[in-house]
Amino acid sequence: MPATPPPPALQPYLTPRHIALWQEADTFAAEDITPRVMRMEAAPRRVERRAADLIARRGWFAVTIPEAHGGMDAGHVAKTVLIHRIARVSAAVAAILQATLIPVGALLNWATDTQKQRWLPPVAEGTLLLSIATTEPVAGGHIGGIETTADRCGDGWVISGSKAHIGNAHLAGAHLVIARTAKPGVTASQALTAFLVESDRKGLRVRGHRPRLGLHGFSAGDLDLDRVRVPDENRVGEVGRGLDVALSSSILYGRANLAAVSLGVHERVVEITTSYLKSRPRYGGSLSDQPVVRDRIGEMESRLRDARVLAYHAVYLRDRGLSCDAELINSKYRGHALAVQSAKDAMELHGAHAFSADYPLLQRLWRDAQCTYPPAGTGEVQRILLADAALGEDPIQWSERLPAEPAWTTASHTPA
Repeated sequence: MPATPPPPALQPYLTPRHIALWQEADTFAAEDITPRVMRMEAAPRRVERRAADLIARRGWFAVTIPEAHGGMDAGHVAKTVLIHRIARVSAAVAAILQATLIPVGALLNWATDTQKQRWLPPVAEGTLLLSIATTEPVAGGHIGGIETTADRCGDGWVISGSKAHIGNAHLAGAHLVIARTAKPGVTASQALTAFLVESDRKGLRVRGHRPRLGLHGFSAGDLDLDRVRVPDENRVGEVGRGLDVALSSSILYGRANLAAVSLGVHERVVEITTSYLKSRPRYGGSLSDQPVVRDRIGEMESRLRDARVLAYHAVYLRDRGLSCDAELINSKYRGHALAVQSAKDAMELHGAHAFSADYPLLQRLWRDAQCTYPPAGTGEVQRILLADAALGEDPIQWSERLPAEPAWTTASHTPA
């Protein structure tokens, strides 16, 4: 797939370095990821590891990590560029990238200097991937219902419980586990604590990879922790602040990441649908000449343009240290909804061909689009948070409370 320059509507958000990164990501996706996609689709029971290695070689897991720790110091717009452009070719590979960037964000905001010096350089080097382990088999994404416990034991902790649907579960060398450290009855805002748990710790077991509806090759597995001992130096943030670690990371990183995945899928859906309709002869012209079809195409294009601006505007605000919690939340909520609707329209516009084995790309895009709904909160969760904003009842504005990372925010930057 050839590289495509950024559309004019994104120019206000991009510096020359962003544009160079956009072109680099397009070339990478076309040359290194495209050849792997069909193999990933044909083997849904296999975790894709090679693509993660290729991303690591480019240092893109360190896109938001400071240069002092070996990172790019590039910020959130740059992160969105990478996820968006890779997702246009493979949402599964984009998901591998975005899933590590969430716990990286947690470390940037909550870890001590000593912890950052220990954990961030290996991520920047590509020798360590991370996961964030919050969701559970029973509680799901309800953080207040977390049952995994961490009990003090000498100068460390003993963690027991289970985690489910953990992105990069089979690739991560360490997992940011949110566990309950208070007795029953204590509110979630004071009851949870975050810990980094290395994957080779005794008592930690990663269950076998199971294929899912979409994102074939992406590992979203389950963890079992049976009296796993970790030292107190692995605790991230203060005791009782685990809810803050999880929520801030989800809002500031997870929402924007998933908006970018949805955007990449959405863009590709529109591309292949318009190409198909222009190539189908009908009434002396093509299907794309028919008014009823053009009406559907126009609506798809409108959704794509909306999703694109929502995704980039939110992270543009974040890079400038401006209040943007609601924008980040909305970009994920609307980005998913718009992509799913366009994928549905695409299936209908392809008619019976959409269900043929000869059209695996469209079917993959439709399946992958569904997979951005649950992570970082379902649509219902996003709407409740947006209602809080409308009513002036936002409990915490994380984009105001936590400083933005350094970013490529000025036009004075030149391509690397």
